[in-house]
Amino acid sequence: MLIYTLRRLLGMIPLLFLISVVCFSLAKLMPGDALTGKVDPLNSSPEYIDEMREKMGWNDPIHEQYLSWVGGILQGNFGDSFNHKMPVMELIGSRLPNTIFLALFALLITYVLAFVMGRYAGRHPYSIGDYAISFYNYLGLAIPSFVAALVAIWIFSFQLGWVPATGSIGIGVEPGTLDFYLSKLKHTLLPAIVLGAFATASYTQFLRNDMIESSRKDYVRTARAKGTKEGTIFNKHILRNSLIPIVTLIGFDFASLVGGAVITETIFTYPGIGYLFVESITARDYSVVLAITLMLTIFTLIGNLLADILLGLVDPRIRLE
Repeated sequence: MLIYTLRRLLGMIPLLFLISVVCFSLAKLMPGDALTGKVDPLNSSPEYIDEMREKMGWNDPIHEQYLSWVGGILQGNFGDSFNHKMPVMELIGSRLPNTIFLALFALLITYVLAFVMGRYAGRHPYSIGDYAISFYNYLGLAIPSFVAALVAIWIFSFQLGWVPATGSIGIGVEPGTLDFYLSKLKHTLLPAIVLGAFATASYTQFLRNDMIESSRKDYVRTARAKGTKEGTIFNKHILRNSLIPIVTLIGFDFASLVGGAVITETIFTYPGIGYLFVESITARDYSVVLAITLMLTIFTLIGNLLADILLGLVDPRIRLE
């Protein structure tokens, strides 16, 4: 297992290099730069604008800009945000905890709902409850997340007033107090439900179908022939084996939720990595865009590695050597 993990980590290095080249090239192909539309022509001369671009190295050949950027990354320096006037890592560090909290909350909702509904539908196939769960799954697969977010805001924030529609913390709340954590939980609840509840559809349907298929396997028939209790057969043989593929997706799902929260965070104006990413693209803040893209790539690669390791741990038939 250790050798396999080290081999995968070493294999990430050339992949990260290729991704960095692609991301840097795409960022530089964006029209304009961070100074576009930000400088008052009445108070700033063209000479001053050219001087600023020269000072920031934007007039250098693209390969020199790339090498300068990579050299800074290797030293732990991702540059400064032109829009926020602060180091990129400090800016991302202030937003990352919000996104991680949202992703973990959404992941918990996804797996709890998928387990409860998939378990029920798998044990009671073709019942009224199974059809109701299937209908919910079809809605979850068909409705885009931004539509669900807007409907949720209109119902639970505007009409019922149960939860806030925007932000991540209430105004005037002291950090570290109980009110602070309750306010953060209240602000995160609605986007987490939108992000997590609509992601349960595929897992619920997969668990249901796998349980129905497993109930027809030979080892289940053998257990019934031996007189094993139906509850034991269901929990120990059918459910346990059907959960193996879903458990292995936890690592990958966390990475995808962190990156997939872009639309949700933007609609809820939730100050996380996704909202910062969209904001930085609009402002052409290259340093922030490149840092977030590289960070999401690393999350995805690590998530895939964790998924493979979990698969080897929960399924003794698989050996990662």
